[in-house]
Amino acid sequence: MNAISQSLAITGLIMMGGFTYTSVYADDMASVAPGAFITGLRTADTMHMIDTDHDGTISQEEWTAFQSRVFSMLDKNNTGFVDAKEFYGDPMGPVSFAPGAFIQGLRTKAMFDKIGANADGKISRAQYLSFQQKIFDMMDTGKKKQLTAGDFITQKP
Repeated sequence: MNAISQSLAITGLIMMGGFTYTSVYADDMASVAPGAFITGLRTADTMHMIDTDHDGTISQEEWTAFQSRVFSMLDKNNTGFVDAKEFYGDPMGPVSFAPGAFIQGLRTKAMFDKIGANADGKISRAQYLSFQQKIFDMMDTGKKKQLTAGDFITQKP
């Protein structure tokens, strides 16, 4: 095998490995959260709303603050827990800090089940934030506690 053929073969193997990793990563995301949630989350609009310091990245702190605001919006009676009716039952008006596609993808029975209600049928703030941390960690492939547009935005889940 000549040098050009070896180089092409190695390049092909690297590309196939990358495609395999991307496919496995997408499968992992789909196993953690329904596609409608991922599609609504991983948009430029959502990224811009989470990126409060407008530096083009989402820090761990910005992510947690955003998710905490979302939980507070869901917890209408301020108990520190969200039941199914609060989570996906009652329609809510526009939310100024989160795009409609994100909220619509979040407020489903599938997401309520994925996050995992306790024996009382409620999700605590800690459970919600722990689940959202898994999502952040899956996008943070470089483990730098910061998401760039390349980490965050996707066309499909």
